[in-house]
Amino acid sequence: MTAAAKGWIIIAALSGAISIAIGAFAAHGLDLSTEAGRKAREWLQTGSQYEMIHALAIVAVVALARSAAVNLPWALVAQCLFLAGSLLFPGALYALAFGGPRWFGAVAPIGGAAFILGWLSLGVAALLKAEAD
Repeated sequence: MTAAAKGWIIIAALSGAISIAIGAFAAHGLDLSTEAGRKAREWLQTGSQYEMIHALAIVAVVALARSAAVNLPWALVAQCLFLAGSLLFPGALYALAFGGPRWFGAVAPIGGAAFILGWLSLGVAALLKAEAD
């Protein structure tokens, strides 16, 4: 396994672990008797779900790249966008849930756009590989 592949898997593993920890806190560590607690839970659950999906997506792209099923430069673009999205989208929601400034709400759509572009990049990676074969 290359050092780059190992690094991506480590990043994905850390992201997955964070998503589980945040999801568990959302399920068990909040006071749901207040509107603020219920809203925080919603933000944490949504962020956790998206972070886990994209941690798994990063691992999948590593596997696809190792099997030479996709165009490597575009696969790397997809991985980078999935990572950026995982920092920005769930990160913004986590910040809001833990009392961060409301402007973090404007960061979440940037992370969402990174997720979308990551999936489109993965599609391009497959399309370019198919054309090259």
